[in-house]
Amino acid sequence: MSRRCPKPLTSWLMASAVLIALMASVRADNWPQWRGPGGQGVSTERALPLEWAADRNIAWKTELPGSGVSSPIVWGDRIFVTAVVEGEAVPGAKAVGHTVEGKEWVHPASVAGDKRHAFKLMALDARTGRILWVQTPYDGTVYDARHSRSSFAGPTPVTDGENVYAYFGPEGLYAYDFNGRLVWKVVEKFPTLGLGTGTSPVLFANLVIIQRDEDTGANSHIVAYDKKTGKEAWRTKRNVEISWGTPVIVAAAGRQELVAIGNEATIAYDPASGKELWRTRGVESNAIHTPLVGDGIVIVTAGYPAKRVLAIRPGQVSDQERIAWEYSKGTGYVVSNILYGPYVYLLTDSGIVTCLDPKTGRVLYEGGRLPKPAKFMGSPVAFGGYIAMTSEDGETFMLKAGPAHAIERTNSIDEPVYSSPALADGRIYIRAQKHLFAIGS
Repeated sequence: MSRRCPKPLTSWLMASAVLIALMASVRADNWPQWRGPGGQGVSTERALPLEWAADRNIAWKTELPGSGVSSPIVWGDRIFVTAVVEGEAVPGAKAVGHTVEGKEWVHPASVAGDKRHAFKLMALDARTGRILWVQTPYDGTVYDARHSRSSFAGPTPVTDGENVYAYFGPEGLYAYDFNGRLVWKVVEKFPTLGLGTGTSPVLFANLVIIQRDEDTGANSHIVAYDKKTGKEAWRTKRNVEISWGTPVIVAAAGRQELVAIGNEATIAYDPASGKELWRTRGVESNAIHTPLVGDGIVIVTAGYPAKRVLAIRPGQVSDQERIAWEYSKGTGYVVSNILYGPYVYLLTDSGIVTCLDPKTGRVLYEGGRLPKPAKFMGSPVAFGGYIAMTSEDGETFMLKAGPAHAIERTNSIDEPVYSSPALADGRIYIRAQKHLFAIGS
């Protein structure tokens, strides 16, 4: 007699099959987007280095033109990274204006809206660090200003192994092939509250998806483009004020969901069509962090002005059941958190760690401190039983994964770091203030 799988098991199998199919083209040793496969900052590689110094276990370091806070991405023997070269002030140039509550408004940290900038995308040989080509997608004045501690080269590019897609906010989305040839570009001007762009592009099937929120939200959208032609595939209005987070693809109840955070709402869309699937509470703060996915839960977080952690059940559940648990401590302003193994780790801007059970929100520990003071802008990555936290001073604190706090070692490259590492093919790639470092043999 044949037996049928129970409905929950059938849904789980279908969702798993779809997710496996999506990841089939991404080798374990590729790091193709912001925070790597799935956007979660986790590598399954077992041969990544655990110890290094500025003069030890460095395969190579390459000086990069300009500056940036975007992360490198890796596919096979190619590394891609963006940068911006800031020029002189241009007479008469100024950033677009902003209105908040009916009054003209300028953020006190807004800078560089009157200067010329050259936006760069470059490819490097992962084996040697040699720069293979540098392209300048845009050179000119900018539409809006940026935060003084950020960069116009903020979003991390994404690749499918054929093209690399680099996003520069109001200065455009550009597709280049691996030889540096421009395939297509889309330029759509929009205001960023004078703070710049943080969201990175993500890929789904034949689409490049951008979460494009602006100012007060009157013209915020999430948009998908055909990755071969740049033609717009769908566009969905959001009514969410400006955010800097990157959405994630979640397998839930036999379907794929594109989950995007916001101040006012967390919203899931069908990534193939842009149709809204569900919405629930937002982070009620600046929406910067990337959502975490695991154990049938999506965790959205924020750290300023309020600290928020919401565990959300994706899929087809009632509004009353959508929020699984919440927590209101332990998060930083810019730093995304990480879910690794059976625990979620929250990090403050000074590296204080809280460890929670992602299923229940139960606190395993709070107040885990570093052996010395530090500040963080880059987000952590996890591999080999450790969470690697790289500070603005270029020191990487190796936190042992588990329900007890333990920093087992500290590694340094002796150069400031404001971006997040990439992990690929036995090496750790760290984009520092002036150089790209390849750590490992």
